[in-house]
Amino acid sequence: MTVIAAEALVRQLESYGVEYVFGTCGHTNIALLDALGPSSIEFVIARHEQAAAHAADGYARACGKPGVLLTHVGPGMMNAVTGVATAALDSVPLVVISGDIPSYFHGRHPHQEVNLHADADQTAIYRPFTKRAWHVHRVQDLARTTERAFWTATSGRPGAVLVNVPMDLFNRQVDQYDDQYPLPGGAPLPGLDSATAERIAGELLNAERPLIYFGGGLREPAARQAVLDLAEHLDIPLTHSLMGKGVLPDSHPLLLGMPGFWGLATTHEYTQGADVVLALGTRFAETDASSWDPAYTWSFGAEGGASPSRLIQIDIDPAEIGRNYPAHIGAVADAGHAVRAIGAAVRAARPGPLVREGLRETIAGARRAVFDAALEEGRSDDFPLRPQRILADLRAALPDDAVLVTDVGWNKNGVAQCYELPDGGRFITPGGASTMGFGPAAAVGVQLAQPGRVVVALIGDGGMSAQLPALPMAVEQGLPVVFVVMNNRAHGTIADLQASAFGRSYGCVFTDPEGRPYSPDFAALGRSCGADGYSIAAPADLSKALADAIARRRPAVLDVPMVNEPVPTPGHWNITDIYQGDFTD
Repeated sequence: MTVIAAEALVRQLESYGVEYVFGTCGHTNIALLDALGPSSIEFVIARHEQAAAHAADGYARACGKPGVLLTHVGPGMMNAVTGVATAALDSVPLVVISGDIPSYFHGRHPHQEVNLHADADQTAIYRPFTKRAWHVHRVQDLARTTERAFWTATSGRPGAVLVNVPMDLFNRQVDQYDDQYPLPGGAPLPGLDSATAERIAGELLNAERPLIYFGGGLREPAARQAVLDLAEHLDIPLTHSLMGKGVLPDSHPLLLGMPGFWGLATTHEYTQGADVVLALGTRFAETDASSWDPAYTWSFGAEGGASPSRLIQIDIDPAEIGRNYPAHIGAVADAGHAVRAIGAAVRAARPGPLVREGLRETIAGARRAVFDAALEEGRSDDFPLRPQRILADLRAALPDDAVLVTDVGWNKNGVAQCYELPDGGRFITPGGASTMGFGPAAAVGVQLAQPGRVVVALIGDGGMSAQLPALPMAVEQGLPVVFVVMNNRAHGTIADLQASAFGRSYGCVFTDPEGRPYSPDFAALGRSCGADGYSIAAPADLSKALADAIARRRPAVLDVPMVNEPVPTPGHWNITDIYQGDFTD
């Protein structure tokens, strides 16, 4: 039996367990859309491709399955670039299927072809950030290419891939898909050989001041438990990257918190003072490493001065080993497998637990001081609200298993630094690209993946303005996302940065023609889209609005006036040196 390729592709997607396809329509992909209509897969329509990409990204982060994005030729797939790159840089599995010009019009500049310097080569646009970009030349190759795309997106270090399909191929006849290309099953992730595990165990056992540093690559529950078991057995302090926030409970007595730009002085005392650092599933991003300046956060190798730390780095991606710091021991392995092997080697050498006198009490006291200080500042009745008050009211109102999806600015940095995430809570943020506009649409995808949980998009007014299509998408899907807009009528973080460096905030603050602070009425905007809208006009209004929005289980927008206040930055960012003319090449 033959069918058109679009129908066979939908059958293949169903066999892979795809539940949702996010995207927008276009003349190059409507054959696939038509085939999706009677299938079990739901098409989540967006009014902009970037919103669709962020929603697919949020879905994948929340449930672990690959997100699937459908785009159109030319401007359609280019509109999605920012969202796809955001997923790619955070190692999120995302499969992009894009329609393209008819194969037989290649190079003739048909409608919307991207061809100024290379004929019909829109795949080249995605190559810098995707794991692989395929252009399907023959309809007979579509099923095999799709299988390769899903495998590549989800295996090893996950990431984004592109399958680019000339529109005529969707309508060509092929054999009905009948599991000819199943995904490889049960492929094990790489482990750590016993000799290396024993060597690492010896380094940790002989260290005076060991430290474990973990990132977003440590999401699997068994891996998290293995790290806790190792840390507790040897009484080793723990610290996490921005993407590692929430991987282990904020309440754990060995957890120091986050280092780097927004890290805290206590954390940096340990990162600077460690003699051995076991790094798991992290790339040592600039934000987490104070621009790699050894005077502030990490002291490895030749850059570390007289008493540098020794780095043991374990990552699934060989390109990350030694990229930013020289590794004393580097191992390409799944972090969970590796830590279990190291833990077994440690217990074989030292069956009984090690106790470092006063360590847990010191760490717990320092962490409690951070959270208590934030809560104290959050008692302020100033209006517009201080950002600490917004975070405090959120923490009090949300159930423990709520998911916080942030954008960039105070909502991201403040939560990572001083928001005590409950043990069952989840924090999702754009780390690698730090994309403004990620939060609103990503929260929609998260809510689709986690329909029973409370999902809050904690975003600035700049981020909400950047992705307004997320609102009607949430309403159309009937998703009770709570959009909390921290509205300081500015790109606040950059406004503060410019003011501190240059004495004013030109081009960063929103004003009307008379120079008065300006903002859209986001609550009214929410109501116009069919959501509930809450205008916060007094300090006590926020907690009441949050309680009501959570109880009603409808899409809701809370417009929260906020004072522009910088996030405390105890670490270092090299850009401040640049502004001062102090260049270090």
